[in-house]
Amino acid sequence: MATFASAIPAPLHRTTLRSPPLISFTPRSRQALLNLYLIMKPTRERTPHSHGITCSFSRFEVRDVSYRPPGTELNLLNGVSFSLPERSFGLIFGKSGSGKTTLLQLLAGINKPTSGSICIQRYGDDGKPNQSPEPLPPERVGIVFQFPERYFLADTILDEVIFGWPRRKSSLQLKEHLALNLQRAVNWVGLNGISLDKDPQSLSGGYKRRLALAIQLVQVPDLLILDEPLAGLDWKARADVVKLLRHLKKELSILVVSHDLK
Repeated sequence: MATFASAIPAPLHRTTLRSPPLISFTPRSRQALLNLYLIMKPTRERTPHSHGITCSFSRFEVRDVSYRPPGTELNLLNGVSFSLPERSFGLIFGKSGSGKTTLLQLLAGINKPTSGSICIQRYGDDGKPNQSPEPLPPERVGIVFQFPERYFLADTILDEVIFGWPRRKSSLQLKEHLALNLQRAVNWVGLNGISLDKDPQSLSGGYKRRLALAIQLVQVPDLLILDEPLAGLDWKARADVVKLLRHLKKELSILVVSHDLK
């Protein structure tokens, strides 16, 4: 399991990839290229030995990934390649039906690439790989799909957050670990002022999105993937979620997928 070292702040970089595109998608009905906007805030300077601090870092890397659903002859993804530095924010932008959600499912381990690889690559002080790439473990990826509140099942916020926790008898150490993760996730998303006995469906739209984030953050993922996180929210709720994401990107890598840059 890969672990990331502490971060060194760096300026915000915005890269617009159009020609040649870094990522190309083939929808079911037509050949098309996805416009990709990858907004990254790298957390490492690449200058070796700056002030005596090691500059080793890691990246999530998608390498020449293609995907064809079983039993079909048409690729939904063709030769997708990009990288996302640790503790950074990335945005993938493309039209509906261009393959964005398919890519998310591959990153989350729901499906496996037909070819290519998804991995974590560590780099040394010289900016070169210092070890073999490691597969990206699905358990280290959190994913929040579009309109996640539609899938809430429990009667209370607490039960919703711990829904996927082990039901068998667990050790005291595991219980303490999960309890600490729960408290941290609730604090991160700003639910600490709300009773955990409250019905999730009684929350506002913005707070439902906060709850969906908390459910994933309890697992302490290295990579958090969000599919259209602002869809269906009013302007105030959107502003609240954006503010929350700005805070979370200091703690982990975030990849957002959207069809609308607005």
